[in-house]
Amino acid sequence: MERSAFESARAVLDSVKAPDACKAAQTFVARTGRDAAFQLEACVHCGQCAEACHFYLVTGDPRFTPVYKLWPMRNAYRRERAPFASLKRLLGLAPPAPTAQELAEWSELLYDSCNLCGRCTLACPMGIDIAGLVRQAREGMSAAGFAPADLYDAAERALEAGSPMGVRWPALKRQIELQERETGLEIPVDAEGADYLLVLSSMEIIGYPEILGALARIFRQAGLSWTLPSAGFEATNVGVQIGSREVAAALLSRIVDAAERLKVKYVVSPECGHAYSALRWEGPNLLGRPYSFKVVQITELLDQLVREGRLRTRGKDARRLTFHDPCQIVRRGGVTRAPRQLMDSVSGNFVEMPASGAATFCCGGGGGVSAIHRAEKLRFAAFERKKRQVDATGAEALVTCCSNCRNVLEEAMEQYGMTLPVLGLTELIAQYLEPGERQP
Repeated sequence: MERSAFESARAVLDSVKAPDACKAAQTFVARTGRDAAFQLEACVHCGQCAEACHFYLVTGDPRFTPVYKLWPMRNAYRRERAPFASLKRLLGLAPPAPTAQELAEWSELLYDSCNLCGRCTLACPMGIDIAGLVRQAREGMSAAGFAPADLYDAAERALEAGSPMGVRWPALKRQIELQERETGLEIPVDAEGADYLLVLSSMEIIGYPEILGALARIFRQAGLSWTLPSAGFEATNVGVQIGSREVAAALLSRIVDAAERLKVKYVVSPECGHAYSALRWEGPNLLGRPYSFKVVQITELLDQLVREGRLRTRGKDARRLTFHDPCQIVRRGGVTRAPRQLMDSVSGNFVEMPASGAATFCCGGGGGVSAIHRAEKLRFAAFERKKRQVDATGAEALVTCCSNCRNVLEEAMEQYGMTLPVLGLTELIAQYLEPGERQP
């Protein structure tokens, strides 16, 4: 009998008993298919990726050069699968197999000092998706016990409780009740046949629950038919971050099951970068079948509603505002225009950061880094590049559309003694809604 996605994910985590260098090497090789092999062979070692990486730029440490982080996977590939690999092994010319000590050292490079932000990919003159290869290298590390303990713990909580932060339905239900009381509006739950299914990240539920009230007001004015699921509400996907296809697929299946159970037409990805990349771009491949619904990022949906005249705003924020582009939504996901059009609709003094849009620097916490305690010092150091971008604008407030970015930015700004407020884009839009909400 075929195992369920959760049984497969559980078996993968249970199999990680102790670090195993041989298993890591085997997984590296197994994951190095045609496309990955072509990219590994295409690198000309020009160093352009280093100049794109904030971890390298703030430390000057050559170990943080993005392509260098791929050496364990590259060496395993060259030893076992590259052209003439068997002959080179016979002649003693093949790279040595990675040792447990080397892989333990490389864990910092593949996890702590990489946000999977893709800025190095953008800079590579050979078109190598370095961030994508790092993600594949993480699969070998996580399968063999070399991922950070914090991410293993988060994956355990996600499978057991449904959330990497341990957030269960009663916590979300309480936040819904509080926001309904605050706004006087109903927040529908498990409404079968609704057009839109909204999923959330744990960070929104715990850190920024006011987004629920903001969305209730926005969707009320736009006349949208929408609902939240009581099961499968968590959008954050730690499987993508740690590098486990089995865990990622299991977590995605919860959302897909909820969408199909409630017979919705669209699933709205929240203000969470990796949730969008997992749900929108990787989901069907991980599950091995197409969706019966479409995925839309909340920023795209809000922009569509404004353009269609279904969402009307009045007045504009007079402060000098700038916008932080979440890497997985903007650079990796391509949602560049929508947040800017929304900013223009509610800001009278919006100013872009230097190297904004697809070229922006990461907040420093993406790719699971914000969950790795040992990486905190390095993460705060890397924020120096983001700080330069923010300072150059002279902004009085910073806006973003990712709750994890928002939390990471707030923590780093406190570390640097900055008092700039960080705002959520959805809540900013809700603040300037035209009075008088239209009936659906």
